[in-house]
Amino acid sequence: MQTNTEMLEQKRAEARLGGGQARIDKQHAKGKLTARERIALLLDPDSFEEWDMFVEHRCIDFDMEEHKIPGDGVVTGNGLINGRPVFVYSQDFTVFGGSLSETHAAKICKVMDQAIKLGLPVIGINDSGGARIQEGVASLGGYAEVFQRNVLASGVIPQISLIMGPCAGGAVYSPAITDFIFMVENSSYMFVTGPDVVKTVTHEDLTAAELGGAEMHAKTSGVSHGRFENDLELLVNTRRLMGFLPLSNAGPLPIIECDDPIDRQSETLANIVPENPNMPYDMKHVILEIVDDQEFFEIHADYAKNIIVGFARMNGMPIGIVANQPLVLAGCLDCNSSRKAARFVRFCDAFDISILTLVDVPGFMPGLAQETGGIISHGAKLLFAFAEATVPKVTLITRKAYGGAYDVMASKHLRGDVNYAWPNAEIAVMGPEGAARIIFRDASDNPELLEKKTQNYREKFVNPFVAASRGYLDDIIRPVNTRRRLVNAFEILKRKQLKNPPRKHDNLPL
Repeated sequence: MQTNTEMLEQKRAEARLGGGQARIDKQHAKGKLTARERIALLLDPDSFEEWDMFVEHRCIDFDMEEHKIPGDGVVTGNGLINGRPVFVYSQDFTVFGGSLSETHAAKICKVMDQAIKLGLPVIGINDSGGARIQEGVASLGGYAEVFQRNVLASGVIPQISLIMGPCAGGAVYSPAITDFIFMVENSSYMFVTGPDVVKTVTHEDLTAAELGGAEMHAKTSGVSHGRFENDLELLVNTRRLMGFLPLSNAGPLPIIECDDPIDRQSETLANIVPENPNMPYDMKHVILEIVDDQEFFEIHADYAKNIIVGFARMNGMPIGIVANQPLVLAGCLDCNSSRKAARFVRFCDAFDISILTLVDVPGFMPGLAQETGGIISHGAKLLFAFAEATVPKVTLITRKAYGGAYDVMASKHLRGDVNYAWPNAEIAVMGPEGAARIIFRDASDNPELLEKKTQNYREKFVNPFVAASRGYLDDIIRPVNTRRRLVNAFEILKRKQLKNPPRKHDNLPL
């Protein structure tokens, strides 16, 4: 007679095998890891504690009672990343194609409920064919239960979605609510309706990659915050991202020892901005010169490249960075860059991560496409995000800060705590020539007079001294000393306490 202990080990072996060796081999043949292999690489060695290994579906329709596999297509539990606890779930494509059933959803909801209760992050690994058709509305209800928890957890605990296979239909809305979405090249896909349905309805003949692949979502839609070549690279970078984040909105930031000297000077910064104000330079070089150990984890690297967002450290403390990129569209703000930066600022504010804003912006992008695309409301999102944020905000104007974009980019007027500029910064309503043409219309047909008037405007307004004289800048600093001044600003701002007026919630211009 088989003992309970022997039965336990047999059940465990069945669960660990998932859909069977043949299906595991098929998963490997596609260059994909299994659900359990992914968890093993994501978490610290031997730290995973599995929950609900023996859960099975309850469906009796379509002969489903004859096809039961322990775990029901999703592996759930908790473990450690760099010694810090997280909850995780990983869909198993070898079991019913990773499809979501009522019990599959209940397993996910259980770890999400615990994560919210305990104040710990949730990382979801998505690899699923969608709702389990045999269960009908029960599986749809399961998705909605997950969505509800995603919403309640938003801004309370970090939520990260790793798309490591198909993610289609209603399944895409859970990742869409979470804070970060990472995808794998050539093996992960996200779309509301697949290529076959699209072809039938709209007669568009598209591949899965064209419709919802990692490259499309990273470059064009902005749905994905990052794309990686394979499963391993994605998992390694997820561990890296977690190193910048607190466990919850009530938890401390993961501060580490800093060996990079606070007062390290940079001669590179002294010469990085070209003398010609119309010449571009790479703002990423500025970022790497001022942060700890030249480490910068960029978010949305392939999307709306005219603005840069990501995480770094200053004196060991994680910070969020928002920076205009003069190399792309001269650093102008447009619809996509405004949305990208606004979302990032709101994440940082929700989790008490200080924000450094590096400004070189000639204004908002003009044109019919931008106006019809809603640049007014999209630009307002970024303005709203900076104005609403109560975390420490430090701003440095490296070159241009023109027009309304000066206001929007964490200016003193939007409760910027410490606002600096380099000596050659240009702060004005617009560029000198454009301003001169408007103010001195009579000089428009006289090149010599126009040049004289332009120079007069430049001397009066296109410098940081007028803003500094009004207190809109706290200081004008030498580029070589930038790191020291920024580190000191963030150090003193650790004591900041600021609350917005009480309300049910704001009404962000969505």
